[in-house]
Amino acid sequence: MYALALIAELNGVTNLRPQDTVENPFWYTFTVQCTSCRETHGKPVAVNRFETNELSGSRGEANFVWKCKNCKRESSCSIKAGPKAYKQNEPPKRQSIIEFDCRGLEFTSFSPEGEWLADGTESGTKFNSIDCLRDGEWYDYDEKAGDEVSIKDLKWDITRV
Repeated sequence: MYALALIAELNGVTNLRPQDTVENPFWYTFTVQCTSCRETHGKPVAVNRFETNELSGSRGEANFVWKCKNCKRESSCSIKAGPKAYKQNEPPKRQSIIEFDCRGLEFTSFSPEGEWLADGTESGTKFNSIDCLRDGEWYDYDEKAGDEVSIKDLKWDITRV
């Protein structure tokens, strides 16, 4: 079992999470590597937790099924737990966002493409459509709080749990 973890500096916002619903699924974008031959797939892959694909030989299904072009082995990954909101902490600390079970593959890096949500720490203001996290920072203004809010210094990590 693996987890996608985040450490980030949140100022004036908390509960950072991907916008991930059945109607509007979030596509988690990873670089994938085969655990048999260690070949890294040339392009990033996107996985969502609501879509399933059948495994060969009717062994069930997974959110992501991949056949390595180098060794021809089939691998899979299933997202086991929905996204958890990243809470604002001082100092920032590592928190797990999603958990997934990989068979025959590893995700080696994550790209936070897609829309994210956050809430104002004091005001409760809802910030929707935060889509520039791949740049490593985001700034806005909280009208209710009368102050600038930001998300900075994002560090993504994939760890075994």
